[in-house]
Amino acid sequence: MPGPAASPLSGPRRSGPAVVALLAAASALLLAAAPGVAAAAPTSAAGAFASPVPATPPASTQTLCRFTDPRLPEVSGLVVTGDKLLAMNDGGDRLTVYVLDRACQVVGVRTAPVDPYDPEDMALAADGTVWLSDTGDNLAQRATVALLALHPDGSTAIYRMTYPDGPHDAEALLLAPDGTPYVVTKEVLGNSGVYRPAAALADGGTVPMTKVAALSFALTGTAGGPVGRAGELMVTGGAVSPDGKLLALRTYTDAYLWPLTGSDVPAALAGKPVRIPLPPAPQGEAISFGADSRQLVVAGEGVPSDITVVTPPAGLLPAAATAPAAGTAAGGAAGVPTLTAAVIAAVTATLVMWIVGLFRRRRR
Repeated sequence: MPGPAASPLSGPRRSGPAVVALLAAASALLLAAAPGVAAAAPTSAAGAFASPVPATPPASTQTLCRFTDPRLPEVSGLVVTGDKLLAMNDGGDRLTVYVLDRACQVVGVRTAPVDPYDPEDMALAADGTVWLSDTGDNLAQRATVALLALHPDGSTAIYRMTYPDGPHDAEALLLAPDGTPYVVTKEVLGNSGVYRPAAALADGGTVPMTKVAALSFALTGTAGGPVGRAGELMVTGGAVSPDGKLLALRTYTDAYLWPLTGSDVPAALAGKPVRIPLPPAPQGEAISFGADSRQLVVAGEGVPSDITVVTPPAGLLPAAATAPAAGTAAGGAAGVPTLTAAVIAAVTATLVMWIVGLFRRRRR
């Protein structure tokens, strides 16, 4: 859907590193007291709780390379394509995609005069178009979000969208094999929504989205992330495998894999995923499949920072996508009743919004 570059998306930018530090402190105070946890699956699209999903046997990990380029301080989106990687920052005042070699050296830059609001994730279409999900909204105040398209010929397009149920912060983009985009929200309580456009995207126009699935992530006990144990619940990135047979969502700490048949993402998400704990990272947000469509490649914000290859155990594939039996329940934290865990998360969410608002007011 090529088209001319659209006008800049104006508005306040994302919160800075100081806010992340404050959020980490608040989350640590509220969640550090909770004991070890049992892993649970996200809920299905139907909303019934799935039975707990244990972690897989330990995955093997290998550092592919370490990037030190000061132009990449906040890597939030990552795509493996052939022997190269595409990377994007969380933020910036131009649409910019960096091409990296396998040594994490920048060997090319693709840019366009489009000023994004808060880009968070990235996907590569079959025709070579790079899609950026400009859907970050920490204060849940945006009237519209957008998908930004950078076409192989250098042309760009902005496709604005609206949620059917009010603003959300979202950091994950799933691009189905047929080209349908799905936006997955990032929720402090772990109750993520999955949305897709309800009409054909229009360059320079605005179309509504419809909610097609609901997921609920539980505490897992995996270390990592900038906001304490609340990071185990927050979706920060997504990817679809090059062969179109798997899709993945990640939190700050874990990856979840589902089998995908055709392009039916909602049906895939109705099944029980495989959970793979990721290596601890200060702020892990990016995820991609490797060229083999089975390995995961993950990265996060900060310089220097590693790009890590995560290889699931041999023979591991997600079970066939089937809806979970109604009435089964996934526990919250082991030793912490589900209601108690929810109250802790709710208090954390309240503090998150208050701290972000305070920080922004002081900057004015």
